[in-house]
Amino acid sequence: MNVVILHFIRNGLIILNYKLMKPYIGILLLLALASCKVSQQYQKPELNTAGLYRDNTSTDTSSIASLPFNRLFSDTALSGLITEGLKQNIDLKVAYQRIIAAQASFKQSKAAFLPDLNGNVSVKQSKLAFPQGFGIINSSTQYDLGLTASWEADIWGKLKSAKRAALANMLQTDEARKAIETQLIADISNRYFTLLAMDQQLNILEQTLNNRKTDVHTMKSLKAANIVTGAAEVQSEASMYAAEVAIPKLKKQIREVENSLNGLLARPSAPINRTSLNDQQLLVDLKVGVPAQLLQNRPDVKQAEYAFMAAFENTNVARKLFYPSVSLTAAGGFTSFSLKDWLTPDGLFGNIAAGIAQPIFNKGANKARLTTAKTMQQEAALNFQKSLLTAGEEVSNALFAYQTAVIQQSIRVKQLAALQKSVDFTRKLLRYSSATNYTDVLTSEQNLLAAQLEDVDDKLQQWQAVIALYRSLGGGQK
Repeated sequence: MNVVILHFIRNGLIILNYKLMKPYIGILLLLALASCKVSQQYQKPELNTAGLYRDNTSTDTSSIASLPFNRLFSDTALSGLITEGLKQNIDLKVAYQRIIAAQASFKQSKAAFLPDLNGNVSVKQSKLAFPQGFGIINSSTQYDLGLTASWEADIWGKLKSAKRAALANMLQTDEARKAIETQLIADISNRYFTLLAMDQQLNILEQTLNNRKTDVHTMKSLKAANIVTGAAEVQSEASMYAAEVAIPKLKKQIREVENSLNGLLARPSAPINRTSLNDQQLLVDLKVGVPAQLLQNRPDVKQAEYAFMAAFENTNVARKLFYPSVSLTAAGGFTSFSLKDWLTPDGLFGNIAAGIAQPIFNKGANKARLTTAKTMQQEAALNFQKSLLTAGEEVSNALFAYQTAVIQQSIRVKQLAALQKSVDFTRKLLRYSSATNYTDVLTSEQNLLAAQLEDVDDKLQQWQAVIALYRSLGGGQK
């Protein structure tokens, strides 16, 4: 239902009749008061963070998440790669473009409070039928120049809710960008430490190859002295080739990790400048703070909260579509059938109108829209809860992974010492006693090599746990 308040012209000016508008002003005031009961104020869901960190009941709020990455990692080469990645990474640049698009949507939501204004200029040539021209004229030319404006009064706060939803969407894209940054720091660091570990394993293999070459010469000498058989000589050669064949395979893996790291930096494949695994030192205590801090530090958790906020406001918008809308329209300009009379007082026209439109029957569209909005809101609330649980799980896993790696490394030191003694003893027995053979030497050497490679892997796992903990706590935003 549309109610026209007024439109007429006096001396070329639009005149508002207060007596005619007075009843509608009262209606507008009543609607404004009623709108206070329509909108629901956003409230953050209450989530229980107790016990999110398994076997950790600390109340210390200090957390490594507050540290910048160059304080967590003392390696300047790594810090330089991370800095480059934060500037050049393509996924991060895509995230910035999404932020710009979200900002544009937010600006548009604020502009919705302003009236629409359109201008038009037209010349229309018409051929008239005999009845249309009353037998007097058979053609006409009409000249139009005008402005039209329309404005919807936000009585129920529908536009305000839409603006808050757009703001939440914009903040959500910003948190998505932060999540990409945090993950990028972790990915660059993981690949860097993987390269350091592979470098050290390559050194071990190359040293082992040299040792095996020495073993071959030793076995030849021992065979010549009839201390060992030809089988021992052949076994030593096979053992040497086994160590040698592992080297190109590892070099291939190193090249692939380098190329992958270059991809994160958005640059062509090239060697990566790096230090060594033995040079790395952890200079900070791995403090995790309290679980409630995840709500502020984890970008993906905050992103999920903003998604819920947007869904909440979209539900408000859907609810308010059941209520009448109040709009004002106005038009003015010049029109004439003669060019000379076009831009004159005689050609001036204007009108202003107000209307109230109440949805009566729209095929259930509003009900379906509200049901969908409520469902999306509930889904967003569940995703928010899930994101927090996932964050707590990742922190717990990273903490235990670090503790496990430290324990493994302490045991590995003892294992390496014992295996080194085993190699030395079997070699001496081979030379000076018939109680052993080269198979015993080979077995002890292979066990030592495996333990040396696993020792490097223990160190890598320790750093990977540190990186995972830093990422899972939301580090990298300082």
